[in-house]
Amino acid sequence: MCSVVLELPAEQLRERLRRGEITVAVYGLGHVGLPLAVAWMEAGARVIGVDIDEEKVKALNRGETPTEEPGVAQAIKQFRAAGVFEATTDTVGASRDADVKLVAVPTLLGEDKRFDGAALLRALRDVGRGLKRGDLVAVECSVPPGFTETTGRAVLEAESGLEAEADFGLCASPERIYVGRALEDIRRRYPKVVGGVGERSTEALATLYEVVAERGVVKMSSATAAEASKLFEGVYRDVNIALANELAKLCQAISVDYMEVREAANSQPFCHLHIPGCGVGGVCIPYYPYFVAEAASKRDVDLPLILTARKINEDMPRYAVDLAVKAAEEVGIDLGRCKVAVMGLAFRGGTSDARNSPAYEIARCLQRLAASIVVHDPLIRRDERLQRMSIPLVSSPSEAFKDASVVVFATDHDEYRRLDLGRLAEQLTRPAVIVDGRSLFRSVDLPPGVRYVGVGKGA
Repeated sequence: MCSVVLELPAEQLRERLRRGEITVAVYGLGHVGLPLAVAWMEAGARVIGVDIDEEKVKALNRGETPTEEPGVAQAIKQFRAAGVFEATTDTVGASRDADVKLVAVPTLLGEDKRFDGAALLRALRDVGRGLKRGDLVAVECSVPPGFTETTGRAVLEAESGLEAEADFGLCASPERIYVGRALEDIRRRYPKVVGGVGERSTEALATLYEVVAERGVVKMSSATAAEASKLFEGVYRDVNIALANELAKLCQAISVDYMEVREAANSQPFCHLHIPGCGVGGVCIPYYPYFVAEAASKRDVDLPLILTARKINEDMPRYAVDLAVKAAEEVGIDLGRCKVAVMGLAFRGGTSDARNSPAYEIARCLQRLAASIVVHDPLIRRDERLQRMSIPLVSSPSEAFKDASVVVFATDHDEYRRLDLGRLAEQLTRPAVIVDGRSLFRSVDLPPGVRYVGVGKGA
């Protein structure tokens, strides 16, 4: 173990990492933490994985990995067999035994739309209790700008009796991953953003990440700047998705196809119109506008555009349901007597992650209106939330379509783009309506009695 990370010259620090002489504790072994642990082990570090879930820790120590992220499960098994990785629930002991502590626990949004950092604060307190002079701490999760330099720093200093920057390093280095390719993103796709509470902290973590991240490191002037950069990425996407959704509604009204208009508009290099849809899910984009707004409100800064965009996107599941209801009424479907199929549960295509998926709100709204409702997803076989809603999760598109009168596509899985929609529609009880909430189909050839509508599909 090397207990002087903050004091080592850059080249010596890099060499010690490559030789396996630096131990890293990763707090939170979920969608971010496990790929992060593997990335550091591939760079040469010994890793202690830390989680409060005892069953997960036991499974990892058996070489079993509860993640579908490509490359992670096999790597954990190999590194575990080589003695390079171990998992533990001893949060304080892991800090004591590690030189670098990377905190990647979940940060949430409370029901009051305010930052919920309870898990992060618990982790930081335990990190502080095991913190030693010369160690390095990085907050890898998403937080409101200013958290690391204020709350995070105060907790670590109070628990350790040490001073950040003088005695230990402290940085914000927010994760930048896309679910389904997390390891690739960390190691090869994106540069790593690093901002410390001082120059020593920044240089130490940046030096280490230069070994871990092949695309290099973006050194920020402060931890707060690093935190803001991560949130602004998500806010940018949220605002532009909201713009796309607004323009798609207009296209609906003037009977043109938004995707056709978008393609023409984006042929001009200064235009980057996004794709509209029936909602925005996950634990990034729906949270970040509120994290930013919370930081702004503390400083009497008004951000109406960001919050308006968020409301537009939060309303899109109900807009998709309204499309279905209106189309059903126009063709004479009695929703109270029919079956409705929701196609897709994941918050986006290509993943089995359903956290904050708009499909739940679509299903909830339709459940109040329809006689029966089923959900299909090609990548999800079981879902506790749907079980609580008494909504069956069926195993095949054919099972979902059979005898349904309304079908709503809620997730942009590639599997759905490849469907023979005309053949499947033959199984519908007609008249029938298909709602394309994700612009999956550019052209459709449907049997008589089946109406096709969609977000921005005005023609």
